[in-house]
Amino acid sequence: MRHTVLAALVAITASTDPQAPSPSSLPLPGGPPVGMDYLAYDADTGLLFVPASNTGKLDVIDTRTGKLRSVDGWPTAQRGDRVAGITAATTGAGYAYVGNRADSTVCAVEIKTLARRGCVTLPSTPDGVFYVAPTREVWVTTPRDNSLQMLSLKDPANPTAAGTIRLEGQPEGYAVDERRGIVFTNLEDKDKTLAIDARSRKVTATWSPDCGVKGPRGIAVDPDAMHVFVACFAEGLREFGSNGKILARLETGAGVDNIDWFPSGHLVYVASAQEGKLTIAKSGPEGALSVVSVAPTVPGGRSVIVDGSGTAYIPDSKGGRLVLVKPAQ
Repeated sequence: MRHTVLAALVAITASTDPQAPSPSSLPLPGGPPVGMDYLAYDADTGLLFVPASNTGKLDVIDTRTGKLRSVDGWPTAQRGDRVAGITAATTGAGYAYVGNRADSTVCAVEIKTLARRGCVTLPSTPDGVFYVAPTREVWVTTPRDNSLQMLSLKDPANPTAAGTIRLEGQPEGYAVDERRGIVFTNLEDKDKTLAIDARSRKVTATWSPDCGVKGPRGIAVDPDAMHVFVACFAEGLREFGSNGKILARLETGAGVDNIDWFPSGHLVYVASAQEGKLTIAKSGPEGALSVVSVAPTVPGGRSVIVDGSGTAYIPDSKGGRLVLVKPAQ
């Protein structure tokens, strides 16, 4: 395990928008490049987990102090011109659960000690990995197999296979409404969004985000308003009401993947890879979306995750760094 204290953040050219937050960047060890996809934030500890596939590292950033540690030694495998490795993480039950495309495993990492614990091998390559609190399980999207895999956490240090949900398309993205026990995922190749009862594991609703041939990607949920936000890769955002009707659309630029919700501000964060920008929008009580600010990030930055202070982290895999956008003062 490697321990490092972060150096000064590297400044990025500021936006001409006077309301835009000022971005900076954080280089990661082992790069560039540093392949990244799904990041995970643990609200209890303030730790950000960054699976860095090609480096064989799980980088862990304390967002409160700036300290960076790396859990090393994760398996990698050459896949054409890319190096496959760990690309997804989630947190729950005192552990981070890390998905690896090199060997199709999901492994537990104790958050308190960052010690690696047990692993389970899946029947298909994992994509998204997410904790489902109402059932105390980890679910995994496995798009190559058109399925969701369930992992039991009866022993949180040793996840075990606990079931499969077969789908009619390729699952992409996820969100969990913990209050109502509902899991949301998209079918990227069918341009559909699914609501699934976490306990019965049955699809209870199918919505049409109208994203087009590029399909829907990331999802976020506002449990207070019972609104669901779906990212369209080709253009931006859709906001659904609880009845599955689209309440609002917002163009944020193309190349959108994972999005995030900041509940204390009723804000949704959307990164555009094509335009290299982060859009922060506010959701009104009736579902109207209004842009709060737009900040420059980096071309290729297609995902975003937000910490407890409202700071956004956008992976720049090519540059081997995270782009940080702090909230406007």
